[in-house]
Amino acid sequence: MLTRGALRAHLLDVRLAGVVATSREASLRSYRLFAARDPRVLIGIDPEREWGQRELLGLMAERCGVSADPRDTAGPDLIDPDRTLAALDAFAGRLAAVAERRAPVLLGTGHPHRLLGFYVALAEALSAAGCAVLTPAQGRSVDITTRFGLRTYNLDYVRGVALVREPAAGRAGGEPGAHTHSPLPVRTALAAAAEGGGPLPELVIGDHGWVCGAGQLGFEAIGPADTDDPALFVGEAEGLVSVAVPLDDAVRSEYYQPLTRYVLNRACLSR
Repeated sequence: MLTRGALRAHLLDVRLAGVVATSREASLRSYRLFAARDPRVLIGIDPEREWGQRELLGLMAERCGVSADPRDTAGPDLIDPDRTLAALDAFAGRLAAVAERRAPVLLGTGHPHRLLGFYVALAEALSAAGCAVLTPAQGRSVDITTRFGLRTYNLDYVRGVALVREPAAGRAGGEPGAHTHSPLPVRTALAAAAEGGGPLPELVIGDHGWVCGAGQLGFEAIGPADTDDPALFVGEAEGLVSVAVPLDDAVRSEYYQPLTRYVLNRACLSR
């Protein structure tokens, strides 16, 4: 069993927490854009209150451990590993609760190159516990505005985890998928589930727009977020997101494996 201390050391060693690769400049830019309500950074959240840059910086210092000093404007950003561990414990608690009820779940990622394996392991464990892992809107087209203009993607599922891929990106069910922050894929999936009269998820697990888009629609949603993704932490502060786990969401995929083992063990879902 992976101990809390061993996981903390791992977080620091591979820079999932501590000094991370995300730059302070990137984080501060995101806070400025969020304060201006730029949809590229809101990623599906419609905040109830006004969040200025200074308030956002204070929130991110509280939830992630970044520097609260606005004069710190350069260099790598920081994540407090103890805040990551506390959030992982809360994340595991929500998994345990949904598994106990054998409730339906929906998993999706905008970071398939990095986080797909993490979510696949969760999907398999929840399925083994009796949860229905939903796959609505398989193959449905989703038009997403990107920095290159409007692009059409297909919603696909890899071992129970949703992602989007370009139509010419290979066989259905294959890898890789596309990186996206958009909430449109989760909106499409949830709308299809409702239209089909099938079960709706009691928990949505993912990142970026998957968490924010689901939370804004009233679904319980949990997932990881980096220091330049303030939307998840604002959503958590306003009660739209159940758990936001502060960590670097773009390290090598194998570095997330100890987190998977820790979370599944805490949730009593290890096999």
